[in-house]
Amino acid sequence: MVATGKAAGGRARHRKIVDALVADLAGLRFGPPVRCVYNPLIYARAPYEAYWERYGSPGKEVVLLGMNPGPWGMAQTGVPFGDVVLVENWLGVRAPVMRPRQEHPARPVKGFKCTRREVSGRRLWGWARDRFGTPEAFFARFFVANYCPLVFMEESGRNRTPDKLKAAEKAPLLAACDRALQDTVDLLEARMVVGVGKFAAARAAEALQGKRVTVGSISHPSPANPRANQGWSELASRELVALGVAL
Repeated sequence: MVATGKAAGGRARHRKIVDALVADLAGLRFGPPVRCVYNPLIYARAPYEAYWERYGSPGKEVVLLGMNPGPWGMAQTGVPFGDVVLVENWLGVRAPVMRPRQEHPARPVKGFKCTRREVSGRRLWGWARDRFGTPEAFFARFFVANYCPLVFMEESGRNRTPDKLKAAEKAPLLAACDRALQDTVDLLEARMVVGVGKFAAARAAEALQGKRVTVGSISHPSPANPRANQGWSELASRELVALGVAL
C-alpha cells in the first residue's frame, strides 16, 4: 500500500511538472523562419503519460537527456527518441495520438500509424534493447527524457533546433525547460544526467548547478553525426563507461 501511494504521488507530481511546462510554453511565439511548432505534451499526452507511469520510478542512476523531439519520433509517439516500432514493440507503449493545432503538410502527425522510422530513436532504443534485454532491466537504472518538448519546423519542413532560435525567443523557452528539468531530476532522484549531444549536456550543466547531480555527455545518434554512423552503440557504451557508468 505504501509503494502504491508513493507511485500515485509520483504520478501526481509529474503531471504538475508537465502542466506547468505546457502553461509556460503556451504563451511563447516564434517568428520566421519557424512556421509550425508542435507540442507533443498536448496532442500526444496519452502515450507520454503511459511511458512515464510505466517507467518513471524514482531512484534512477542515469537520465539520458535529448535536446527536443524529432519529427518521426516523439512528435509521433509522445516518447523521447520515440521510434514507432520500438516504442510499441519493445517499450510496450501505445495510446491515442491527436493532431497538433497547426500541422506542417510535409510533417504530418500519424501517431502509431506513422511508417517512417526515427533513426536516432532506433539507435538509442535499439542500444538499450540489445544491451539490457528487457525494458525493466534498462529502466531499473536509466530513464530517457527530452530537455525541450517542442518541435520547430521551417517553411520547408526542415527542423530548426532550439539552439538556432533567436535570442529573444530562446531565453523564455530555456527558462521554462530549465525549471522542468530541475523538477524532473528531483522527482526521479537521479544521480547523473547525461546529455545526448552537446546542447542537452550544456543545458543540464547550467540548469542543475548546485544540485548533487553529475552531468556528462555522449555523442548524439543522429545520422547528421558522422561518428554515430560508424557504430553509435559501441561509441555510446564506451562514452558511458568513461563517465563511470557500469555496463
